[in-house]
Amino acid sequence: MNYKSTIFAAALLCLTSMVSAQDTLRCSLKDCREMALSLTHSGKAQQELLKAAEYNRKATFAAMFPRVSANGGYRWVSKNAHLLADEKAFGQGTAYAGNGGSFQWNDNSFLSQLAQQTAGTIFQQPILDLQNGIGSALGQAYQKAYDVLTIDVEHVLVAQVGVVQPIYVGGRLIQIHKIAKSVENIAKLRSSAKNEELIVAVDEAYWRVVSVAQKKQLAEEYYQLLCRLENDVRAAVEEGVATQSDLLKVCTKRGDAEVKKLQAENGLTLSSMALAQACGLPLMTQFVLDESGLTETMLTNNSLDAAGATNGRSEIQMLEEAEKIARSNAKLASAGLQPNIIASASYAYTNPSVENGVRSDWSGKGFFMAGVTVNIPIAHADAILRYKAARHAANAATLTVEEMREKLTLQTTQANQRLMEAQQKIAMAQLNKENAAEVLRMAQESFDAGMITASELMMAQTNWLSAATELVDAQVEAKNQETHLRKYTGKL
Repeated sequence: MNYKSTIFAAALLCLTSMVSAQDTLRCSLKDCREMALSLTHSGKAQQELLKAAEYNRKATFAAMFPRVSANGGYRWVSKNAHLLADEKAFGQGTAYAGNGGSFQWNDNSFLSQLAQQTAGTIFQQPILDLQNGIGSALGQAYQKAYDVLTIDVEHVLVAQVGVVQPIYVGGRLIQIHKIAKSVENIAKLRSSAKNEELIVAVDEAYWRVVSVAQKKQLAEEYYQLLCRLENDVRAAVEEGVATQSDLLKVCTKRGDAEVKKLQAENGLTLSSMALAQACGLPLMTQFVLDESGLTETMLTNNSLDAAGATNGRSEIQMLEEAEKIARSNAKLASAGLQPNIIASASYAYTNPSVENGVRSDWSGKGFFMAGVTVNIPIAHADAILRYKAARHAANAATLTVEEMREKLTLQTTQANQRLMEAQQKIAMAQLNKENAAEVLRMAQESFDAGMITASELMMAQTNWLSAATELVDAQVEAKNQETHLRKYTGKL
């Protein structure tokens, strides 16, 4: 079954359990792990963060390619633009625009003085006619110039499509892309680390349920033993071979066993709720778990290469990616000391158009523009200092990796030793349980033969319960230590 099929099956199991909170869900440790990874909110959040990091990395790669953009604008203006004034003073007079144009001669103009000098003669009228004719012509000429130099800006439209391509920017884009790749890798490693933590939590909750279920079974067996003993002692009291005090002791012990049985049942309910919460299932889901793996643990290795095992740890890999980011930041800071070359090209259209005079008849044509911009830093002391700071930060990141590698090597070695100790505890607890069971069998036979008292038999029963409980605790501890060791060695 592939991963997607497994996810679908787990989701189907979850949906089935949600129909009725009291339904029983049969699953193995692998099933619980898969449900936790696919159904919990933390697992879904990690997938969204991975997508975000992936798109950020693609965005930095796309920044190396040309960027195309289009711009446009429209503006309405209530008045047109006039390059000539409504009236213009010249040496001989003043020209006025409007109503066809006019020209008013100054009193000290040549024609005005000539008309005054010929006043009362036959030359005055021809001179006045000449003055009026020339003035009218000058006014009309100014009016035409005024009209020609009037720009229709009532409707102004500007449209432009441009392309910008960075040619060389000191390696900024390449380093930014490398940083984005490292960030994406860190997101993947962090997701893997979160999944490992989730799996560890599920494993601990799983084996806790198994442990409590077995302890509940032991408590029930212990309770049944005491109930049987109580009946035997009660019969012995009636026959006169036992005292009422013996019966009271057994009844008290049986009451304590009943309380322990109730505590085990409550503990199983709470443990099941914790497992359901870790798997993303309804809290009241009832489990029937596969307990076959409780007695199986991985073999310990006295010659475990703890230093080599740490190389695959997500903590080391994340710090190594952080070191790469620090190195890229140093190169990014050095880019501020290198030339920047950017090419651009665009096509623009305007109305009014200035291609063939200032025209607003929408008959103009657009025009192309292209160029290259070069920036060469000469004296940038701040950039030099930032580069030195980034280089020292990269050195610090390298030292941090080495320090973490030493700590994780120690952690892996300790986990391996704890698993060895847990397996030794299992062997001792198994032997103690077998001895306690044999002692209990012999005590039961001796009690049935009337050779020992009920108190002595109850002591053997208590010792058997204690030995069986210690065995379960040792087995669960070994499974938890195995999970931690698998996590530390990258085998989870």
